[in-house]
Amino acid sequence: MKHITILVPDGPNNLSSIIGSYKILSRANAYWQENGHEALFKIELAGISDEVNYYDGLFSVKPHRHISSISRTNLVIIPSLNHNYEKAIEGNQVLTNWILKQYQQGAEIASMCTGAFLLAATGLLDGKSCSTHWVVADNFRNKFPKVHLKTDQLITDENGIYTNGGAYSFLNLLLYLIEKNLDRQTAIYCAKVFQIEMDRHSQSSFIIFKGQKLHSDEMVKEAQCYLENNLNQKIAVEDLSARFAVGRRNFDRRFIKATGNTPIEYLQRAKIESAKRAFETSRKSINEVMYEVGYADAKAFREVFRKITGISPLEYRNRYNKDLQS
Repeated sequence: MKHITILVPDGPNNLSSIIGSYKILSRANAYWQENGHEALFKIELAGISDEVNYYDGLFSVKPHRHISSISRTNLVIIPSLNHNYEKAIEGNQVLTNWILKQYQQGAEIASMCTGAFLLAATGLLDGKSCSTHWVVADNFRNKFPKVHLKTDQLITDENGIYTNGGAYSFLNLLLYLIEKNLDRQTAIYCAKVFQIEMDRHSQSSFIIFKGQKLHSDEMVKEAQCYLENNLNQKIAVEDLSARFAVGRRNFDRRFIKATGNTPIEYLQRAKIESAKRAFETSRKSINEVMYEVGYADAKAFREVFRKITGISPLEYRNRYNKDLQS
């Protein structure tokens, strides 16, 4: 039997991923038994307090056990955190030490959404791939520069460590873990019962690109603003670096260090974000929007759009523009 420990961190963090994990994994276990197997999971909630309150005391969780009573487990699930990540990490150092110890003893670790902050605080993600909510990507990169953040991916799976993207996409991680530990049929059953879309691999279409400006390089910030204000222009990076009296190689190096993107990648993301807003709010054709954001080649526009969002311009417009469906 595999022991699954769902953590209940101290502090006013998010309740949904704790409840969701417990319910869905329990239902998977029950379905497994109903089909003639012995129960595979022993699922427990564990924390460092007897009771943790949420939403100004409206709800509370009483963990089954204190983590000090669990010497060894097989899978640790870290739920999503509230927005004060520094405080959450500081208030749960006992948990992070315990997580590290469990992994060293052979346990697998799964973090949900912003639970990646707590996982990264253990050092276990250094040099590894990780996903989290796209809203906190800049914050996460600044705090944990050794982690390979991939917010376009819905789920990462590396050396017994699992992470997933934002908000309720933790449901997809649960299906992934169920299929990996039980079987595909049990995962499909849970997907149908809880009405979760199977086999989602990307959160790219949900990302809102706001520009990575949580850095202190003022020259790069000025370059970012210039790019964002001239989306319909054809801009050569050599001309842009010359505009700021910086050599091309040094300009690229500073831009990548500050934003995580090359200047060309940044410009593409800014152009596509502008195109997405146009598709959401207007009845303009694909070509009209394409020209507005500085593309003249329809094939190139479609390829870049799909690379960044995971879907075609037409699919995106049909999905998010309600007026076109009336």
